Amino acid sequence: MRREPRPPVPDRLDPLARPLVDALAEAFPDLGGTVTDAAEARRILAAAPASGKAPPAVGSVVDRTVPGPPGAPALPVRIYLPDPERHRGPRPTVVFFHGGGYTVCGLDSHDATARALAARSGAAVVSVAYRLAPEHRFPAAVDDAYAALRWAADESAALGGDPGALVTAGDSSGGGLATAVTLRARDEGGPAVALQVLLYPVLDAAQDTDSYRENAHGYFLTAAHMRWFWQQYLGPDGDGAHPLASPLRAADLGGLPPAHLVTAGCDPLRDEGLAYAERLRAAGVDVTTAHYPRMFHGFLGFPGLLPDAGQAMTDAAEAIESTSSRRKNSGGSGGSAG
Repeated sequence: MRREPRPPVPDRLDPLARPLVDALAEAFPDLGGTVTDAAEARRILAAAPASGKAPPAVGSVVDRTVPGPPGAPALPVRIYLPDPERHRGPRPTVVFFHGGGYTVCGLDSHDATARALAARSGAAVVSVAYRLAPEHRFPAAVDDAYAALRWAADESAALGGDPGALVTAGDSSGGGLATAVTLRARDEGGPAVALQVLLYPVLDAAQDTDSYRENAHGYFLTAAHMRWFWQQYLGPDGDGAHPLASPLRAADLGGLPPAHLVTAGCDPLRDEGLAYAERLRAAGVDVTTAHYPRMFHGFLGFPGLLPDAGQAMTDAAEAIESTSSRRKNSGGSGGSAG
């Protein structure tokens, strides 16, 4: 049985989170150790038992495919629409990219998160199954994500969307994709993005921050995991300094849409998220941040167990809802679900 090294004493993690972190660490593949094959890691994760909890209720869920980038296959997406009785009128359209180090996870692993965003914000959420590494290395995932963003912008009216309320969102590596496609939208003539919601995003391949050293192990996501993920994503010849791989290294962040950024104190990615927020502010971009010093990478997956996760999900949903003309015209809540 694999033993995850214990964190330094005293433990900086919220006591409510410690049992979750230990259980996740026990079940997660030993990436880069006994498990070096991405397909095997996916099999291990797919075989993990379901939580048994009912997912958040939404109005409808539809699986379909949408056009991929030129020369690439169609993209599977899962579209979540909110309850029309609770959320009337034009709504934001959120294009959501799941985490998993660009290598694992998919629509099913992040179903509850996408549902929660739709239910709480009243938005249409388009969750995207982009191509995974190492079979499809950088920039394949970015190309897929940008194709999905363009499709969602074109189809927002059919989804009941407000054309001025297109949102990019993602957690972990999905947060990295959300930043990358927002940069592409700025530089390639659209579509116009109203907000980027970045949940403990992957933003820099350098992996050289204090948080990488302080949170190298003991808090579920480890520095070793991230090294392995970057190796899969970039391969031996990939350019980790490319701004679409490492948006923190982009020369210019001016002209980007507002951002809502969530970070966790017990996360190797903490410092790159905080640094990105500061760089956005310095470039004149409006930023709201929500930092949870005693939380871990992935904590948003447990809003029913961790008060901080529930609050973080509510804040993200309110940021999304604030982009809609319905919310702006009413001057208050559009009736978001709790």
